[in-house]
Amino acid sequence: MARRKDIDGSMSVPTFYGKELRWKREAAGMSLEAFLEGSFYGKTYLSDIERGERRMPIDLARHADRVLKTDGFFERHCEDVRKARKGAHAEYFVDVLEMEKRAQEIEEWDPTLIPGPLQLEPYIRAVVLASHPTYSEEEVAAKVAARRERAWLFEDQRAPETWLVPHESILRNSILEPDDMADQLAHIAEVARRRRSFPQILLRNAGAHPFMMGTARFMTFADAQPVMYTEGMYSGQLIDDPGLVRQYAKAYGRLRAAALPPEASLKLIEQAAEDYRNGKYPGRLE
Repeated sequence: MARRKDIDGSMSVPTFYGKELRWKREAAGMSLEAFLEGSFYGKTYLSDIERGERRMPIDLARHADRVLKTDGFFERHCEDVRKARKGAHAEYFVDVLEMEKRAQEIEEWDPTLIPGPLQLEPYIRAVVLASHPTYSEEEVAAKVAARRERAWLFEDQRAPETWLVPHESILRNSILEPDDMADQLAHIAEVARRRRSFPQILLRNAGAHPFMMGTARFMTFADAQPVMYTEGMYSGQLIDDPGLVRQYAKAYGRLRAAALPPEASLKLIEQAAEDYRNGKYPGRLE
């Protein structure tokens, strides 16, 4: 039997909170399954909370206080954990932020935007101000810094292997000045040449395909079930039901089959960058 990994509660508020939950549960002689009886959550979800890798919902915190007889401790500290984890990222994204740090492989589809960790500052600013036009310069700068901190997901050789399926429209419909767009696309190509991330462009004439609505991000782990994350402008949803994740994963496989191979995709990205640089501007969608 594998030796259980201890939790370092000094690392952060979430890990302290999670370690306390595990200690109270085990002191009460309860297994994960026994603790969760009467709730709507699974073992993997609870295990992630105990390791400080996922936020505890308020209803589960109340369940913990009731089952463990902790006099409201976990409900009272839910807000502290939420504040500690949020930072400059959206609240609905914080669980994903922690999960990606231990993912073995990430697969992503975005029909309209370059994935966040590949975005450079001008692109991030354009995206942030499009959805939050009243943000102050300080708020925009915080968003830029937080997103660039995640660049390691594509730029670090120890990062998870990542497969991306962007739509061709991200090359053709520029949201930046030509030189900035050229720099952005050249950056994607440079990162891809390091062979840790593999883009597959879905051409605009590919016809009907899976995921015509919304984004998709799959993460697989060494010690937990895979999950899928999808996001809108102001909200996001993490899906961990095994059957539903499998169904989405099969659809993603069909999406990759409809896209260009990685090397052809990379050449298309590099050509688009060169066109912007030379003032040709890749043709817009008609």
